[in-house]
Amino acid sequence: MVRIIGIVSGKGGVGKTTVGLNLGAALAHHLKKNVTIVDCNVTTSHLGLYLGMYYCPITLNKVLRGEYTVEEAIQQHHTGLKVIPASLSLTDLEGIDVTEIRNSLRSIFDKNDVILLDASPGLGREAVATLRASDEILYITNPYIPFAMDIVRNQEIVNEIGVKPLGIILNMIHGKKYEMNKKEIEELTRLPVIARIPFDRNVHKSLALKVPVVTYKPNTLASREIIRLASDLIGETYEFEGALRRFLRKLRLR
Repeated sequence: MVRIIGIVSGKGGVGKTTVGLNLGAALAHHLKKNVTIVDCNVTTSHLGLYLGMYYCPITLNKVLRGEYTVEEAIQQHHTGLKVIPASLSLTDLEGIDVTEIRNSLRSIFDKNDVILLDASPGLGREAVATLRASDEILYITNPYIPFAMDIVRNQEIVNEIGVKPLGIILNMIHGKKYEMNKKEIEELTRLPVIARIPFDRNVHKSLALKVPVVTYKPNTLASREIIRLASDLIGETYEFEGALRRFLRKLRLR
């Protein structure tokens, strides 16, 4: 049975889309699962841009308008991840109903192990529509109290809808004393912190190259934590390549 997981944040800039697409790439590339990620941020879409998809003639917007099927909107990424981008054009906002996101995806439920819904930040109409389309929720945040408080507010709606929160992914940790720690965030939000992703310049480099960091530099601390999270979500163990094995592989490639 497919799992539909919403990737959610209270504010923009916390790395929600970056974490979401890397989680999807880790599941598809490293754990060999059938995964589709959907850009549900139809007003300010970014997901496709992060992967170098600058022109996509068929988008979620056009699926929601009934012009195309969801299968026709799928873009296959070289990592194995399938992507349904949203349109970059403001004219494509006309005539769409974001409350129909889940219904529009039903025909691909049986073709996927996991469908990730990249929500718009905040608590606007698009974000709430994504919450309603999800079965489970992952919160992405940074280790500062304003971002953590956004999760508390978001939880009020999640509890009302009845969606299951899986926990919090704490992103871009610098390890400074002034940052909130795991215990403080869990006490404030009453949710578990299930992953702690350190700040990693390789993430910025991967964004510039339009590739997920989990395939660009799979052995960095950030990548390893995302891959570990991916394996935990599906209840499988992923064996990381050791330094000696990696060295020998590179020798063979020369």
